[in-house]
Amino acid sequence: MSTEAKRPPVQKRKEKGAPGDNGADAGPSNDLAGTTRELRRELLHSMLLQRRFEERCAEAYALGKIGGFCHLYIGQEAISTGVMSMIRPDDYVITAYRDHGQALARGVSPRAIMAELFGRDAGCSGGKGGSMHIFDAKTNFLGGHGIVGGHVPIAAGVGFAIKYKRGNQVCVCFFGEAAVNIGAFHEALNLASLWELPVVFIIENNRYGMGTAISRSTANEDVVIRAKGYRMEGESVDGQDVFAVRECMARATERARKEKRPTLIEMRTYRFMGHSMSDAASGTYRTKDELEENMKRDPILVLHNKMFESGELTEGEMHKIDDEAKAIAQDAWDFADASPEPPLEKLYTDVYSDTSS
Repeated sequence: MSTEAKRPPVQKRKEKGAPGDNGADAGPSNDLAGTTRELRRELLHSMLLQRRFEERCAEAYALGKIGGFCHLYIGQEAISTGVMSMIRPDDYVITAYRDHGQALARGVSPRAIMAELFGRDAGCSGGKGGSMHIFDAKTNFLGGHGIVGGHVPIAAGVGFAIKYKRGNQVCVCFFGEAAVNIGAFHEALNLASLWELPVVFIIENNRYGMGTAISRSTANEDVVIRAKGYRMEGESVDGQDVFAVRECMARATERARKEKRPTLIEMRTYRFMGHSMSDAASGTYRTKDELEENMKRDPILVLHNKMFESGELTEGEMHKIDDEAKAIAQDAWDFADASPEPPLEKLYTDVYSDTSS
């Protein structure tokens, strides 16, 4: 099934609670309020770039150009785009293994990301990390991490470092809903609240931990209620609406900077692909009907419709933005494909950290 962002006629908004809306409000929080036309186009471009990039990743994986694991972000682009648009360049981002889209939204070079996926020397991690370990010090993107929930305490550590140095930055930590059952999650949130650390913990609730539905793994599916156990502000938001994501992030980052208090946010979303490239999109643990119903809430479609309704986007302009995203993704592929593999001697580098202390 193609996940390409279509250019459909404008659809009417569904009422809250309609099938396929994942329990989220179908309408926007404040429509286009609080944003400029230029910014809205940037948000649309960011989401389209992530979509087209991930589609090329799927092709490259099928051709054997990408090895190992590969987890695509298709369907969740409003979260990465909305979050990154609300933080500063000196803030920090740390995430799990579904990290390509978030890295692109953060401003990591598409060429460097694709080269990393291809295992090439020009990759952002020198070709050694691959899909799950995108890292870029220039943008304070502290990596994708392959151990479920294992990076959440690291985020608390980053928050502690910010406070220790009396900084004004924020650390944003992404993870899936399955991570809320990991012990390290609870330990990190406890310390973040106790020590008043400027961390925004974001649960990307796409409803499936690998192939296990949240109803089969989590006794209380209201995952954001866990914030109450740690005297922390918690909020649940429609992760398919980039404006709702931005508004929620505005509150969380202000709390982190001014009050030095953490926040737990559940962003309700849905992945349109399987857990990884080795996992079928539907037909095993979820039905084709369920997938197609949720794809009606494609975050790119949601933003497209809002802009189209307001008269600020034509189909021709949509084509142009989309073509630009496709060209960037193709350029990244061409660059990666032409880049050399790491030399053999690099097998023995980066084993230990170089230090002068």
